[in-house]
Amino acid sequence: MQAQKTPAIILFAATAEVNKYNLRKDHDTIRVRDLKVSADFYGNILGLEEIHNGGLGDHIMWFQLNDRVQIHLVESKEVIEKYKGVHMAMRTDLLDAFMDYLKSKNIQFETWKGEPNTSNTRPDGIRQIYFQDPDGYWIEVNDGRH
Repeated sequence: MQAQKTPAIILFAATAEVNKYNLRKDHDTIRVRDLKVSADFYGNILGLEEIHNGGLGDHIMWFQLNDRVQIHLVESKEVIEKYKGVHMAMRTDLLDAFMDYLKSKNIQFETWKGEPNTSNTRPDGIRQIYFQDPDGYWIEVNDGRH
């Protein structure tokens, strides 16, 4: 009689097969109402580096995190529904200092449950906060140790 595979073994085998092409995150694209306001937020408030937009026109700006993952901003009149459960996430080793920085810029942040100006700890021990960009997109920043 053959032994049953545990779900963890099945998950590992499936993951190894799926990512055999070494897939990595490249970018996220979001639609914004005012490109100038959003560019100021991502460039000056979050400190992301603006990079060349590939010649895609004046209504698109690209920004890059330190790990070279990009955020593409596309100016648009289209209205996008925003939910905290659909968010981009970044991590920092300096979460407390980052929270102080957000406070100094009058940027409201909260826990997953909406408790203002504090962090919460996930069941895996990672602390996190959530805040919104000028268009209402949710952003998580955590102290993940991956």
